[in-house]
Amino acid sequence: MAAELTAHELIAKHRPTLDQALEAIRTRAYWSPHPEHPKAYGENGSLDAAAGKAAFDALLGGRLDLGQPGTDGWVGAETSPYGIELGVEYPHANIDELLPAMRSGMRAWRDAGAEMRAVVCVEILKRISDRTHEFAHAVMHTSGQAFMMAFQAGGPHAQDRGLEAVAYAYVEQVRTPDTAEWTKPQGKRDPLALNKQFTPVPRGVALLIGCNTFPTWNGYPGLFASLATGNPVLVKPHPRAVLPLALTVQVARQVLTEAGFDPNLVALAAERPGEGIAKTLATRPEIRIIDYTGSTAFGDWLEANARQAQVYTEKAGVNTVLVDSTDNYKGMLSNLAFSLSLYSGQMCTTPQNLLVPRDGIRTDEGPKTFDEVTADLARSVDGLLGDDARANALLGAIVNPDVKARLEAAAGLGEVALASREITNPEFPDAVVRTPVIVKLDGAKPDDEAAYMSECFGPVSFAVAVDSASDAVELLRRTVREKGAMTVGAYTTDDEVEQAVQEACLEEAAQLSLNLTGGVYVNQTAAFSDFHGSGGNPAANSALTDGAFVANRFRVVEVRREA
Repeated sequence: MAAELTAHELIAKHRPTLDQALEAIRTRAYWSPHPEHPKAYGENGSLDAAAGKAAFDALLGGRLDLGQPGTDGWVGAETSPYGIELGVEYPHANIDELLPAMRSGMRAWRDAGAEMRAVVCVEILKRISDRTHEFAHAVMHTSGQAFMMAFQAGGPHAQDRGLEAVAYAYVEQVRTPDTAEWTKPQGKRDPLALNKQFTPVPRGVALLIGCNTFPTWNGYPGLFASLATGNPVLVKPHPRAVLPLALTVQVARQVLTEAGFDPNLVALAAERPGEGIAKTLATRPEIRIIDYTGSTAFGDWLEANARQAQVYTEKAGVNTVLVDSTDNYKGMLSNLAFSLSLYSGQMCTTPQNLLVPRDGIRTDEGPKTFDEVTADLARSVDGLLGDDARANALLGAIVNPDVKARLEAAAGLGEVALASREITNPEFPDAVVRTPVIVKLDGAKPDDEAAYMSECFGPVSFAVAVDSASDAVELLRRTVREKGAMTVGAYTTDDEVEQAVQEACLEEAAQLSLNLTGGVYVNQTAAFSDFHGSGGNPAANSALTDGAFVANRFRVVEVRREA
């Protein structure tokens, strides 16, 4: 096929961005090529707010034809958590036809080399970035995120994570030179001489199993890590969140075609209601890589049963914050209140267990008892969410009925320090919006342990009374070891306690945030600098994004010839 985007043009256009990304992952300093502010869009081909909303509206009730081979019907049953039916139809694939078609373009994609693959991926991300306003509405109306969060987390932050994966993929592939001249002295005899050629080769078709809450943010790292290392990618979205990833597939296929590659290197596997194709796809022999974000049960099943594939999982954990002492009590409460409230706690990084000594803590406002800390935190959450407009902008909507059921059941698990309340969204009256609940539990009671040692995904947190800071550290350690954690937080002015918490997190491989009282929160991470997860505890077997996340998506094959 004739390329409309030549290698020279793509490298000239995107090599500077790739180089900046490589420098960012080396230094871990702040950098992003994707603007966070909605008003930054509308020039140089990007859609402004009105055009993005119009593009999204034009998708509703229509058919998204991707031109894929093996299409045997049309599916689509998404309803927004805000109460509107999307009505978008997607191609349903005959996998026996689609998978062979996806493999047919692998040779040319492999032979293109690491740099070409990288700049094609950067072009895909640039096209997506230009449509950030459109994607934001798609993320909002499939995940339930409030618009600004959907715009930022589903747009520039997701695009950053995708670019970060491309950068790591490039680094690992060029670590080995393309060729080498090898000469071994043999004393008086002629030396042994070989010419060696080294080629990164893909594993095979990668399967991306998308999640409901962060379809792009959690989906882009695996998608672009696999594509940049030469693997075709089959995208299987969550049935409630198809649209953002279907649009991603559409853009990727357009760019691949224009760059002279087979568009079937990226394809969509949407499913009929109740079809449950993830298990079938995951065990197909053609599938050699799997990326998954979701429940522990299915993540464990994939790790145990998809034996032919390299499996990367982000599952569930019990995130913990230890509260021992603080020199900024108001700042601590404000920071925690925001962390508990953002997106109704529907983040894999949201704190669940707050460990507080039952005798209280030291603060800059004097000693505070366990009951005072929990009551003050409840008041801080109430103050943050007291205005309904602000509450809607922070909370978004409850993503599915299971989260609502867990929220309602939590009040029966212990003494309620903060009751959840219903909030009306004037723009979307059918949205289910709820404020967080905080329940007090006793770490010494076996009956309470069943609650705080289980993940309760959603706007539910437990204030757990413990005997001392050292007991809190040991409970933290046991929680991470047994249940896993994507994040850990701690507040302390005591050097010994800080050292103990840090040592527990180093030994159990959990990412730690200390004494956050300003505008950075425990449940947020920055691409190119922060690692999301560690891959070292039960919450996830991989980290977004490090060398290990990309290096095993390809192997290096050597060809030797006598010189």
